[in-house]
Amino acid sequence: MDRLTRTEEEWRQRLKPEEYVVLRQAGTEAPFTGEYTDTKTEGVYRCRACGAELFRSDAKFESHCGWPSFYQPADSDAVVLIEDRSHGMVRTEARCARCDSHLGHVFTGEGYDVPTDQRWCINSISLTLEPAQR
Repeated sequence: MDRLTRTEEEWRQRLKPEEYVVLRQAGTEAPFTGEYTDTKTEGVYRCRACGAELFRSDAKFESHCGWPSFYQPADSDAVVLIEDRSHGMVRTEARCARCDSHLGHVFTGEGYDVPTDQRWCINSISLTLEPAQR
C-alpha cells in the first residue's frame, strides 16, 4: 500500500474540525453517537481521511460498546497497531496504514463470539461506508 503523506495544515484544510480531532489527534467520538454504530448495511468501510479500504461489513458485529465493532480488518496490511499508554492504561491503537490516521482501538479476550476473539472498536467518524452494489 502506498503511503499518503500530508502536512497537518493540509489535513486541517481537508477534514472537518471534528474529523481532524479524531483522525489526526487520536480523539474519540462520544459513545452511541456515531453514524455507523448500529448500521447493518452491507459494504466496505474506508478511511475517511484517505479512502483506503479498512473493514468489510461481514466482519462487523454488535458489541453494544457504543462504537462500530469489527472482528478483523479487510486486509492485515490495511491497519497498523501501536501500543497506546495514554489515559493511565495500556491499549492497542489502530491506525490507517496508508495515511496514519487514528481509527480506534483493538481489544482481545473479551469473550465475544467472533472468530478472532478481537473487538476492533472504531470511531464512526474515522470511516465512510461504501454500500455493496446489488
